[in-house]
Amino acid sequence: MERVDFINTESGDDLIVAFAISRVGPGEIRTLSLIRTPKYEFILDDSERGVSVSDEDRVEDDNDLLDEIEFRGDEVRILSRNADYQLDCSRVDGEELEGAKKILRAMNFDSRFRILVS
Repeated sequence: MERVDFINTESGDDLIVAFAISRVGPGEIRTLSLIRTPKYEFILDDSERGVSVSDEDRVEDDNDLLDEIEFRGDEVRILSRNADYQLDCSRVDGEELEGAKKILRAMNFDSRFRILVS
C-alpha cells in the first residue's frame, strides 16, 4: 500500500483528482492523476471516453481508463484497465477526501466507472 500525503482537486473544463504519493526521500512525491474533460469528449470514440488514469511511473499507459474506485475509511483502491492501486490516505485531511469524492461523482455523470464507499 502506498501512502498519500495530500490530494489536489480541480473543477472547471477539466475535472481532476490528483493523489500525491510519498516516495523514499523526504519531500519526494509521485502524482497519480484522474482526469476527465467532459466538454471535449464528444470528439472521442466511445471506447476512449471516461476518466484517464495517469501515473508518473507508468508513462507507457497512455490510454488507461478508470474502472472502479473504492473508499474504505482511510484506504482508497483505484482499479484501472491496466493497473490496481492501493492507497493509504490516513495522512490526508478529511475535507480533501470529501472534495475528491465530490469531483469523482461529477466525473461519473454517465456511469463509466464504479464508485464504492464503505
